Amino acid sequence: MKFVAFERKLQGTGASRRLRISGKVPGIVFGAGEPTMIEIDHNALFFALKKEAFHSSILEMELAGKTAQVLLRDVQYHPWKPQVLHVDFQRVDNTTKITKKVPLHFVGEAESPAVKTDKCTVSHIVTELEITCLAVALPEFIEVDLSGLTKGHSVHVNDIKLPAGVKVVTHGKPNPVIATPVEPKVEEIVVAAAPAPAKGKDAKKKK
Repeated sequence: MKFVAFERKLQGTGASRRLRISGKVPGIVFGAGEPTMIEIDHNALFFALKKEAFHSSILEMELAGKTAQVLLRDVQYHPWKPQVLHVDFQRVDNTTKITKKVPLHFVGEAESPAVKTDKCTVSHIVTELEITCLAVALPEFIEVDLSGLTKGHSVHVNDIKLPAGVKVVTHGKPNPVIATPVEPKVEEIVVAAAPAPAKGKDAKKKK
């Protein structure tokens, strides 16, 4: 994806506030040299941030007539307004090694024996993974195939087929669960017992 940025000369709280009022977002680009202060059109950035790929892929930033590869690193939003307050990017090249979270795309769930035969639902324990790789190898997402999922078994990190050069950061956990089938709940129907027939004196009174 490509976006256009402009050099930002004025800094400080007041300058940033005026910039936001004019419909721009202050930002910074760091890595591979001196940090560069930038500004971006708010509406263009706001709608770009709604796209998954903008968060998890290498972006082409056009700045001062030149194009550089960058990675989105941080976004600050207004607490209650639909407004972006600040954005950070990192310059990358073919030798830059990065650590970043990428989304998981689950496929084949409806065809799995757990769902199709045993009527289970699938609980997605995690929806993104933190990975480490070269910037050029960064995948937009990682696909998780659930077509072989069976009742009583879960899909773990080690079951995922990762792109070449990509490693998952598990923070000490040996093999975290990614998705697991949940068996359908069986509702118990309680039938009220019929009243016992009257005996002795009570039976004679009813006659």
